[in-house]
Amino acid sequence: MAKPCRSLSASIGLEFLPAPADEEHVRNLLGRPVSFCLFGSLGLWANAWAAGGSRTVESIVPSLAYGNSCWSSFDLQNLSERRVIAELEPHKESGALVALAGHTQTTFALNPGERASFRLDIAEETAGAWVRVRELVSSPQLSPALAISGSTECLSGDQIHATSRQVAYPLVNPWFSGDVSEISSEMVAVINTSERHATVALCYSLGALFSNPNESSASAELRPVCSWASEIQIPPFGTRLFPVTRNGSTRFFLKSSGDAVVLQMLQPLDTAVKMFTVDSTIHFQGEK
Repeated sequence: MAKPCRSLSASIGLEFLPAPADEEHVRNLLGRPVSFCLFGSLGLWANAWAAGGSRTVESIVPSLAYGNSCWSSFDLQNLSERRVIAELEPHKESGALVALAGHTQTTFALNPGERASFRLDIAEETAGAWVRVRELVSSPQLSPALAISGSTECLSGDQIHATSRQVAYPLVNPWFSGDVSEISSEMVAVINTSERHATVALCYSLGALFSNPNESSASAELRPVCSWASEIQIPPFGTRLFPVTRNGSTRFFLKSSGDAVVLQMLQPLDTAVKMFTVDSTIHFQGEK
């Protein structure tokens, strides 16, 4: 008599869940004997996924700092009573992919209530690493179940400073315009989460405005007089940090052009180690 199939959740803990493949490939990836039952279960799961009864929920954990004095981590917790699959896509500030410290894979299964913590394998100084978390939701009747959080810690003298990293979601062509006289020390982080390049137009102004009377009434709006302006391209998956003031400017204008861009306002927490915390009072607008 054939032995009954073991439950997938009982046989696999927090580890890599391979894509459907032949039985030998599955055995090699898991590093243990598997029954054809497991292979068949993965195939059925893939067929259901392809049938359109599932979706992927993406979240971004931005502004992760690493280096001699700083380190960052992000946590996932499964809040549901079902098994959840999470795909992680970690990036350096340059946009290049980077490995997870202590792991050779980027896809993980979390059992009900399970929590896992991860770090990026980065040695160089950076304040702009980030990670994309994809939660695979297998049915339209199910809701997302992953609670995601991040944190950065930096050593300054004999003290360790810690700050949280808020989960963010990309917008289409997000922008910012406003008076920055009271937040003159802050920085704007621009994260291009798309595989296509994004463009950022910057304008630093002393507050003067102008309009062109020869334009139509619909387009003859007041525009800032820029004391300094620039247009910068951001590579796929890259991050850039920009100060909100320049040469005594009091108003800052930023307009991005990209399919999936995250903007985040950062305020310095400890200038000795270039540590920033998120200024949650600043909100950004994007196109629909």
